[in-house]
Amino acid sequence: MMSRIFPSIALVFSVFTLALSQNNEAQLSIDEVVIQENRISLPFSESSRSISLISRKQIEATPARDIAELLLTVAGIDVRQRGVHGVQSDIGIRGGTFDQTLILLNGIKLIDPQTGHHNMNIPINIHCIERIEILKGPAARIYGQNGFAGAINIITRKPESNVMTLGVEYGEYNTVGLSIVNNIVTEKSNHIISLNRNTSDGYRFNTDYKVENAFIQSQIDIAGQPLSFTIGHSWREFGANGFYASPDFMDQYEEVTTTLASIDYKFLVDDWVIKPRFSYRKNQDDYVFLREDPTFFNNVHQTNNFLAEINAHKVNKWGVLGIGVEYNFLDLVSNNLGERERTLYSATLEQRFQMGNLDITPGISYTSYSDFDNKLFPGLDIGYRLSEKLKAYANYGFTYRVPTYTDRFYSDPANLGNENLQPEQATTYELGVKYSTSTVNANLSAFHRDGNDLIDWVRDVDTLQWSPINIGEIATSGIELTAEYLPKDHIIDRVSLGYTLLDVEQSDVDAGFSRYALEHLNHQFVASAQYGFGKFYHSLQFRYADRENLEDYGVLDTKIGYRSTMFDFYLNATNLLDQEYRETNLVVLPGRWLIGGIRYNLRY
Repeated sequence: MMSRIFPSIALVFSVFTLALSQNNEAQLSIDEVVIQENRISLPFSESSRSISLISRKQIEATPARDIAELLLTVAGIDVRQRGVHGVQSDIGIRGGTFDQTLILLNGIKLIDPQTGHHNMNIPINIHCIERIEILKGPAARIYGQNGFAGAINIITRKPESNVMTLGVEYGEYNTVGLSIVNNIVTEKSNHIISLNRNTSDGYRFNTDYKVENAFIQSQIDIAGQPLSFTIGHSWREFGANGFYASPDFMDQYEEVTTTLASIDYKFLVDDWVIKPRFSYRKNQDDYVFLREDPTFFNNVHQTNNFLAEINAHKVNKWGVLGIGVEYNFLDLVSNNLGERERTLYSATLEQRFQMGNLDITPGISYTSYSDFDNKLFPGLDIGYRLSEKLKAYANYGFTYRVPTYTDRFYSDPANLGNENLQPEQATTYELGVKYSTSTVNANLSAFHRDGNDLIDWVRDVDTLQWSPINIGEIATSGIELTAEYLPKDHIIDRVSLGYTLLDVEQSDVDAGFSRYALEHLNHQFVASAQYGFGKFYHSLQFRYADRENLEDYGVLDTKIGYRSTMFDFYLNATNLLDQEYRETNLVVLPGRWLIGGIRYNLRY
């Protein structure tokens, strides 16, 4: 394997060297991109935390077909796919599990009390995304208890003109993609209407899939302020060969439908900017153990998540004050897990103090649970600008996560829940420095997370059921380095490199096998490059992963295309080197996969 990996690294580094030999102004400066938090939103360069961005230009250039694939080349992000092309993926941050990562859409929390496996059921076409903001480290003070290891906020586009985009794709394994995105702009409103359908026969037995998304977003000017509506629906049907419990269970099958709706508004009262929002998320999961005999074992779970929140901020003589209150009701109806419900009340207070080159942001969030003890989530961010280009920062945060209903109550021939699980909690510290100019953005950080009562599914031998336990203490330390170069008026559009090192020390665990928490990445290297000649463009993205308990691997993806005002012709090649690899201990992922496509823009 290494004989193929090293040439790939050399190829990407050669493009990086070519880029650095140029000295032009940036094509796109991200310094002033405002990070969209629910209360205190700051320009990217002013934040005192580790934040990564995936820009619109990156999304258009990469071979990614879904959000999980967009995250594959972000340092510190652990994407563990079972089903490709948006079927099912688990996202971890800096050694955290998928249940410890909060996913948001325009600040709306996409929380599923059944299991975090459904967190990425997002009913959106990636061509509707403006950017993705990734907060690495403790996010509970900002977003609540599910931001245990970090948060990922997906920001949708705001249409600027009337244009309808039609897309068609076809590739190996009878892979077909159809999409339509209609952007409508009037004097006082803008709208996005999006439909897409992706299907494939699958790259091996029982890995066929059908994914369909419908998404509508509207923004209307009311008294000079935006009133926003969002509604989306996703259908997923897929063969789940070896997805759960054991690779030997090849006949599993699943159908998942997800509905999301929200409404929010912004208005002013004196010096306060107030933003109320109501959102609703429904998820239904229909799982069968034997696809051809659904009566043998069949689970049907339905969850509902109602969320009402009011966030506000005010500029004062010290800086910015942010406050927020939230009511969250979640329920579950399941033939396996029973009927469950949970109510949460939360309140948040934070104040950013700006004193010359020094900024300090203390904050605290309080959450009351109907079925667990109440908790306080304190946090502190500190930043000091050493020069116009260089800023040092440090942050601290306490995080907490209650077990999912699957953790506590699930039962089947291969798994057995644990009703006596205790919530997991952690304290995280980070120290870093960021360098930012018009052409270069770089970040170096060291972090440490002390986790207690962390939850993992374990078993002693292959013949026993998996069962979750509080595995004890896990101390995760790491170093992360990222660098991005954005030239202008040259063939190179963007070059980025990232490396994450994790060192994990755990207390003794009385189990021979771990499913999630103890299969972290030890080393992760990611690199990407985008360049073009006139209307032709080409991108490369490479990732290398050294994972605990699994073989290391390197994967190279590429996209080449021709883009004009009306047309975009492209060819994607994923896993170009045809590596055999796993991102979990259960599923072998596909080898080389070629997909070609056309996108047509109809302006009116």
